[in-house]
Formats: sequence, C-alpha cells, structure tokens
Amino acid sequence: MATLSSSPPPSTLPSSAANSKTPHLKPPLLFFPKPLATALTTSLATSALILTSPPSSIASSTYNIYYGTAASAANYGGYGGNSDKKASAEYVYDVPEGWKERLVSKVEKGTNGTDSEFYNPKKRQEKEYLTFLAGFRQLAPKDVILNNLALSDVELQDLIAGADSLVSEEKKDEDGQIYYVYEIDGIGKHSLISVTCAKNKLYAHFVNAPAPEWKRDEDILRHVHESFKTVG
Repeated sequence: MATLSSSPPPSTLPSSAANSKTPHLKPPLLFFPKPLATALTTSLATSALILTSPPSSIASSTYNIYYGTAASAANYGGYGGNSDKKASAEYVYDVPEGWKERLVSKVEKGTNGTDSEFYNPKKRQEKEYLTFLAGFRQLAPKDVILNNLALSDVELQDLIAGADSLVSEEKKDEDGQIYYVYEIDGIGKHSLISVTCAKNKLYAHFVNAPAPEWKRDEDILRHVHESFKTVG
C-alpha cells in the first residue's frame, strides 16, 4: 500500500532547513454543510444495501402466468394456436421472469403426455413442466399415482430409486379439489410434484432443480410449485 508523506525524508533536506525551527501547524478542521453530510450518509447507506442485497435469482419476485390448454396430440398445433389460450385454459401456473419455453413435440405429447415446459436458460436442468393423462375420474392412492407417473418418466424413476427422502401429502383447495403433493430429495437433485384430477384428466405439475440451484432458488421454486391449479 502506498504511504502518503507530507514532507521529504530528513536526509534530503538542506542543512539550513534541517537546523531551522519550524513551528508545528495543526491541520485545519473541515466542516461539511448539512446537505453534503446528508448526501454522504445516504450514499454510504445505498452502497451498503447494494453490497448486502441477495443474488438477483433470489430477489426476483416477477412471474408470468402460463395458461395451459391440455390439448390432445391429435389437436396439437391447431388447437389453441390461433385461439385465446386464456379463455380455453384448463390449468395455470407461474413462470419466473426470464425463463424460456421449450416447445413440446407432437410425438412427445402423444407418448408421455407432456403439455408444456419452461426452463432457466442459465441452468436448463432447473425447470417446470406439466403432463396430463385422459380417462381419470378420480385420484388413486398416493403411492400408486407416483409409480404410474414414473412409468413414462425415466428421470422420475431414477430420482425415486435414489431418493434420500420422499414426502407425500394430500391437500384441498378452496373448492374442495384434492391435490397430491410430493417432495423428493434425491442424489444431487430436488423435485416438487403436484397431482390432481379434473375434467376426466389427471394433471401432474413438476418442478425440478439440481441441488445447488435448489439451495439458491428454493423460495422461487416453491412459489412456482404452489401456483399450479386447474381452472374452468
């Protein structure tokens, strides 16, 4: 660190200057007018706020509502393409600002029922998606439902097989509709799942994140998970 000096070293002074007696002068006192002192205080406080603010991913509270139509594979590409998706929506959920939509293929929709998917472009494994199956009038027992979902989802099979913990519970919304809620803590990955039946269909909403992203974005991911519901 550089050291500030108010005078050159004694060895560089002329002999006459070294022997002369120079009176010791006290530095003048500096006074700031009140507006300047207030400005400095405000500036320091602002700097402290900037330094202590959480990462943008945590501080973010902006979401967009996604309206899902749960169209069959036969109607995919036409149904809802030119129609008002909000008016024809069968379910909704929140999507964090900045996440991107992955377009689901007609083949994928027909094989495993995936209807919609969004992901964090900074970490594609951090995502949410919804699958649906037709022909379900009511929910089966919780363990049966989860095992049936895993039949067409290899990632879910692996997550369940290597889970450190798996918690499930049953909830009801204000209209009395039942939702099964699962939370799976696996090897390096966390998953939140919400399942319900409506309109003779079974809807399953998934929120997945690798362990580091789960620890960082837990509040956001739980909000996204809890935002899912059927409509209409």
